[in-house]
Amino acid sequence: MITLIIEDEKPAARLLQRKLEKLDVAVETMLHSVEESLHWFTNNQHPDLIFLDIQLSDGLSFEIFEKIDIKSAIIFTTAYDEYALKAFKLNSIDYLLKPIDEDDLEAAVSKYKSRVSKPVAETSNIQLDFEQIRQMLSNPFEKTYKKRFTVKIGQHLKVITTDEIECFFSENKGTYIHTFDNRNYLIDSTLEILEQELDMKNFFRVSRKFIVPLQAIKEIQVYTNSRLKVILPTYKEDEVIISREKVGDFKNWLG
Repeated sequence: MITLIIEDEKPAARLLQRKLEKLDVAVETMLHSVEESLHWFTNNQHPDLIFLDIQLSDGLSFEIFEKIDIKSAIIFTTAYDEYALKAFKLNSIDYLLKPIDEDDLEAAVSKYKSRVSKPVAETSNIQLDFEQIRQMLSNPFEKTYKKRFTVKIGQHLKVITTDEIECFFSENKGTYIHTFDNRNYLIDSTLEILEQELDMKNFFRVSRKFIVPLQAIKEIQVYTNSRLKVILPTYKEDEVIISREKVGDFKNWLG
């Protein structure tokens, strides 16, 4: 089975690749833009299965299918609201709402494998689906943001809401939630992905290591070299420093 990921966020693409590898699904190639995808499809054998993001850095991914006759099976991977997309699950195998749940991913792959012996829908029908989704995207609707995280603790799962989060931080190639009750929880994400999933009106990426919510800022101190230092209620493991280059954006964010 030849599998392809089309996703403009490279950390998100790599994370999806790792999750697929756990399901023994090897990803042949990862593409990140409409232009790159058009070039690849023109010069390579088309895959059996495509994991397709809708909005890429240089346009909608549907532009690829308007220019090239592709009959690959498709699983959408999107940040758009699941209720809005349900109406458009006509010829795609499935859709996965970001952040992608591993159980949902496994179910989508199993669904594809169960249908692999059946004829793939004609491109003309897929084109119709794309046009319907394009019309949906042209209408304004409020983007939904991630408001809770599920973390594994031993054999148990714990749900943490954004109201409980004091900060997100990265350490030793891992990403963690630090809560107001002074506990750390490892999550399967990156700060780059979190910037896409969180409402950044309420959160700010203060540095390469930290994302902090407005509600958690206890104090802001002037620091050396025109930088600022953020004091959080319980996090004391490292200093939360805002670089000189980000100070202006941080002040604008504060309002």
